[in-house]
Amino acid sequence: MATEISGTRRPGGRTERTRLAALNATLELLGERGYAELTVEAVAERSGVHKTTLYRRWESAEGLVAAALQMGTEQEWAAPDTGSLEGDLRGINLELVRYFTTPGERELPTASISAAFLSARAAGALQEFYVDRHARSAAAVHRAIERGEVPAGTDAVEVVRVACGPIFYRLFVSREGVTPQDADVAAKAAAAAAKAGVFTAAGGGSASPPG
Repeated sequence: MATEISGTRRPGGRTERTRLAALNATLELLGERGYAELTVEAVAERSGVHKTTLYRRWESAEGLVAAALQMGTEQEWAAPDTGSLEGDLRGINLELVRYFTTPGERELPTASISAAFLSARAAGALQEFYVDRHARSAAAVHRAIERGEVPAGTDAVEVVRVACGPIFYRLFVSREGVTPQDADVAAKAAAAAAKAGVFTAAGGGSASPPG
């Protein structure tokens, strides 16, 4: 993971500006070139941060990529709140479809997943990002439980995984592409299964807490 030392990130300070410049440049280059072609020297040139500083703080291109992917957990994001579980899951899935298929936007998330297959540190950082995103998405299921739409004890994170899983399968396994209609079908299926109690301990789920 990143080699930053706790307490060195001062909002608005020079250290924080350096961090953001370096990591944003890393993300730009990752999307443009992919992990295999990303170098510390290229990040230094793009960011204006001296390569000596980059090596001292992040050690390598791998360290830069891992730290840059971790930045995703700092973003403000919340699951859609449409008033129904199916609607919320549809919104989450449609955002995924847009993010992974829109030219000029899809390059970075695709390169991030590719990097996770080439670097253990990138894989760890990406997993941390999705643990965070799953926990935030689970709020949609918790709202559904409060409304009585799905049973108490429903494994909220597993509902999210099952809703989003078909999107990633089509994108990265079968390579057949994905459409908003696919997002809608996956959301309906996951919501219907949740309402039927599939994701409770009695229904076969683990009923584990978010995260």
